[in-house]
Amino acid sequence: MMTAQPLQSDDFDSPWKNILEWYFEEFVEFFMAEAYADIDWRQPVEFLDKELQQVVRDAEFGRRHVDKLAKVWRKSGQEQWVLVHIEVQGQYEAGFEERMYTYNYRLYDRYQHKVASFAVLSDDRAAWMPAEFGYDLWGCRVHFEFPTAKLATYTEQWAMLEASRNPFAVVVMAHLKTQETQHDSQERRFWKFYLIRHLYERGYQRQDILNLFHFIDWLMYLPPNLEQQLRQEVYEMEAQKLKPYITSFERMAMEEGREEGREEGRRLEASRLLQRILTHRFGELSKEMQAQLAQLTILQIETIVDMALTPSSFNEIVAYLDNLSISSDEHPTEKSE
Repeated sequence: MMTAQPLQSDDFDSPWKNILEWYFEEFVEFFMAEAYADIDWRQPVEFLDKELQQVVRDAEFGRRHVDKLAKVWRKSGQEQWVLVHIEVQGQYEAGFEERMYTYNYRLYDRYQHKVASFAVLSDDRAAWMPAEFGYDLWGCRVHFEFPTAKLATYTEQWAMLEASRNPFAVVVMAHLKTQETQHDSQERRFWKFYLIRHLYERGYQRQDILNLFHFIDWLMYLPPNLEQQLRQEVYEMEAQKLKPYITSFERMAMEEGREEGREEGRRLEASRLLQRILTHRFGELSKEMQAQLAQLTILQIETIVDMALTPSSFNEIVAYLDNLSISSDEHPTEKSE
């Protein structure tokens, strides 16, 4: 099983990207059985982020999907590209099928490589299962099909997910329970601890436990009081199992925070938590917005957290940040609150 460094707290890319890179082989095995059987996994997987960005242009704000382009080798010795597209926030998109087609043909047109496109949908609309795009005009016909996996369909396969050693079974379980507990924080705390305990019971290696823990932690946000209860439960569980993986990792992070200074450490941690909340609710944030959030004071962070936990729109939060920038420009010598 592939290992990797745990998510860095100052890396604000969606954890979906990290999970896909760390466990790409396991992802293909879980969702794309036909491709998995045909790929030569003895050869290294190469991720082609620059090549993908040459043909894909996404809006900076409110982005709600993750794309990964990987180069793999077939058992026949042929080079093959695989485009994985994940709708992270899982919202219905009218032009989704056309976008899948556009990405595919742009990649083929620019690089002259056959591309296998695959979509993962995390929404809960049972009737929405996009899988093809096409049109015909005067005898000319275009038809494009792509495999689609819908995470909601795994609800009735819970026993299979629990029995699986594939890390993406944990990813799917975390997603399903996050959706089910949107309005019940106590229930979410129960399932979050259940999934963390599951990591130990399934016998994952230390690094895999840390990787998957950080994904679960990012996805299943809890209010601070319940999060504190959860951490105590994790501490007690690890003490019983003599495997203090998560709590020892947190202690190292706390030591780093002390070196930075207690006040600055608290501000940075609050900023990181805010970015996680906004990413969870609105999708991946732009680098510009990440930079703005990183400069906020504790009071300003608390204001935006309150906005994020109410029906406030993303545009209202952007407007608040813009007003802070304007105020700072008008009074450059004044100390921000």
